[in-house]
Amino acid sequence: MDEAMVCAAVAALADGPRYTAKEALEVVPNEAGLYAVHGDLLAIGELAAGAADHPLYVGKAERSLVGRDLRTHFATGKTGSSTLRRTLSALLREPLELRAVPRNLARPDGSANYSLESSGDERLTEWMHARLRLSVWVRPDGVVLDEVETAVLNALRPPLNLAKMGSLGDRRVKAARAAMAEEARAWREA
Repeated sequence: MDEAMVCAAVAALADGPRYTAKEALEVVPNEAGLYAVHGDLLAIGELAAGAADHPLYVGKAERSLVGRDLRTHFATGKTGSSTLRRTLSALLREPLELRAVPRNLARPDGSANYSLESSGDERLTEWMHARLRLSVWVRPDGVVLDEVETAVLNALRPPLNLAKMGSLGDRRVKAARAAMAEEARAWREA
């Protein structure tokens, strides 16, 4: 792997421009790449994770940074398909009064992947838009994104990432997500 490329990705994600979700819609390209999610000081405190000068989460968008970041992670109704939203909802469960429900209310499947009841999902989106910023790195042609993502995760060690982090994956995050998954499995329509 090209060490200079990994350094460029780390620099862009850790120290590059950071955008609100609204700003990102104007400037983030509709291309594949890596993204980092940063929190303001209030977010760092509420999540009890990270530092203001360090990404909270790093992920890859195989097709589109706009589609993955802005239309999934930062969109209401997408918690069931967003690892980031599920992690944030688990950590913000009490302060935002969030309630986990199955991803598919018509056919609950007992999956560990859950969603949120609609008003809670809206509160999570509002919190994310107010507290989080994005930085991005666009994949050059011919680069295997998965390999660069692994190297970047090893370099940055973002506290909210679980996959590819081995024993560094935050046990508190895992426990909080497990509690939300259990709540969704126990869900019954009122």
